[in-house]
Amino acid sequence: MSSNQNERLTASYSAYRPRLFTDRLFLPGPGSCQFSGPFDRAVRFIQENQLLDTALWTRFAEQFTGPSDDHDLGWRCEYWGKLMRGGALVWSYTRDPELYQRLEAAARAMLQNAGPDGRISTYSREAEFQGWDIWGRKYVLLGMEYFYDICQDEGLKAELLASLRAQTDCLLAHFGPGKADLRKASCHWEGLNSSSLLEPVVRLYNMTGEQKYLDFAGYIVGLGGIQSANIFELALEDRLDPWQYPVTKAYEMMSCFEGLLEYARATKDEKWARAVVNFARRVLHSDITIIGSAGCTHELFDHSRLGQADPSYTGIMQETCVTVTWIKLCGQALCFTGDTIFGDAIERSLYNALLGAVNTNKVPRDPLSPGGWLPFDSYSPLRAGLRGQAVGGRMVMADNTIYGCCAAIGAAGLGAAAQLSALHSREGAAVNLYFPGTLELSTPSGRSLEVRIDTAYPVGEEITLELSLDEPESFELALRIPGWCAAPEAQINGETVTPSPGWLRLERHWEDKDKVCLRFPMPVDAVGSWQLGPGSGELPPHLALVRGPVVLAASEEFPGCDLSKPVEFARTADGAIRALPLSEVPFEAQQAFKVALQNGWMEFTDYASAGKGYDKRIAIWVRVRQ
Repeated sequence: MSSNQNERLTASYSAYRPRLFTDRLFLPGPGSCQFSGPFDRAVRFIQENQLLDTALWTRFAEQFTGPSDDHDLGWRCEYWGKLMRGGALVWSYTRDPELYQRLEAAARAMLQNAGPDGRISTYSREAEFQGWDIWGRKYVLLGMEYFYDICQDEGLKAELLASLRAQTDCLLAHFGPGKADLRKASCHWEGLNSSSLLEPVVRLYNMTGEQKYLDFAGYIVGLGGIQSANIFELALEDRLDPWQYPVTKAYEMMSCFEGLLEYARATKDEKWARAVVNFARRVLHSDITIIGSAGCTHELFDHSRLGQADPSYTGIMQETCVTVTWIKLCGQALCFTGDTIFGDAIERSLYNALLGAVNTNKVPRDPLSPGGWLPFDSYSPLRAGLRGQAVGGRMVMADNTIYGCCAAIGAAGLGAAAQLSALHSREGAAVNLYFPGTLELSTPSGRSLEVRIDTAYPVGEEITLELSLDEPESFELALRIPGWCAAPEAQINGETVTPSPGWLRLERHWEDKDKVCLRFPMPVDAVGSWQLGPGSGELPPHLALVRGPVVLAASEEFPGCDLSKPVEFARTADGAIRALPLSEVPFEAQQAFKVALQNGWMEFTDYASAGKGYDKRIAIWVRVRQ
């Protein structure tokens, strides 16, 4: 891989530099992709309606002008950093000048909130180091670090780095060997939330090379994440699923493991890298549901692979914070291992849980929401239920407006998906997600590599990739073949090749206008609740329909749909579901079908389009007659 392929990796001090020596795939820099279609529209919807909102940035920074979290030990402290990280990732995709101006102004405003020693917190000194204080400080650090990556003003970058050092030094003065125990800086989740400080601390070490920050990160790793067990060792031992750990808060735990992988990269400690991969695989197989999120009891790991079809789970579930953090963890694991199972997982989460959470209809749910509505829904129903049930992480601010954790984190999921759509490799380039548009990459020699993607995927089955090269060159172009696809097809310049799930590694002498055509057949398939693993046969029978990476949902938005009654699907002679495309749908949808029942038809649409008015029930898992 040439130095031109990723300046962030080859810079003398970069948060990403250790990846050059440990990872198989590498994030391209800002401006590496330009897309059209539904994904691009979702990103720009969030940019326009959230990230460009000056009042929102001002409100979040104002939380730090006084002890806004003292009275309830709250987490207003997380909003600014979450949104800044998401904003930086989205800007890396859109390169919108107005968005950059908002982000720079927000960064400068936050720097003004530092105390004489550099401390930035929404907790007073008398109330600090309890509740969600460390969690909020973590997010200030992460927000600044992510903006630092894209900052175009060298003077401002110097101010940011000085602030990052000063903020972290305040923590080093209080926590560490012979000092206070970081896990006891919160009464929640045995300090799991505080332990997630690991990620920005390792990144700061990478940015500065100062050993004290790596030592502090090692101290955090040694604490083991929680007070009653060492979750990092549990993952290394690989005998328990995460829902069997003493503490099971999904979002915070995944954040800790993101930090552990950064630590493994920085120290080249293979055992901790193995622990992270073990953990991610365990989460995937035990807790990730059909839509690509986790948790059927609030925001907890709870063996939701099985519980997703259990009607006894009736409350909020599938938190958007969990979805976004899972996408980010999968992105880390994909880059580190190169294993396409993590690319498949990102795709499933994006097209279902995350895009389904975008409040494209601007539906109001809380009268105190800024502008009357929030850009992301917090929870996603799996069985008959409504969207918009609650505002996750709801906090009231001094101006009597509210915000929530999921609304603040959602943009990071969209930005991460854009960033992970195509990657550099040591041998060339890899395409992970298939959005229509253009990829601006580079070859191993450092020359320009443009890949134009023409597709309606995941509605259409065909994907065409055309290369544009200044000069012919030999390199590898790897294309992700989804694991769900039973009969993929591929051609290079009209010549058939035989792909299989995983990477289709095309190593050849490429020339300008070379063309690769892919086809992923996507019949509507059925998944029975009794297929979800041990114990699933004891559940009341439910059926879900999928088409490629997209989960289909029944919706009471369709006239005559009644989700309270069990149904019986008709089958063809070979046992397949009979599904016919719908030409007219009474709401905006990407795709929709009428599916044959024994006594008629039932309409389904893509899950991300279903129930977006928040007033009609939708269901993935449909009750079937025994």
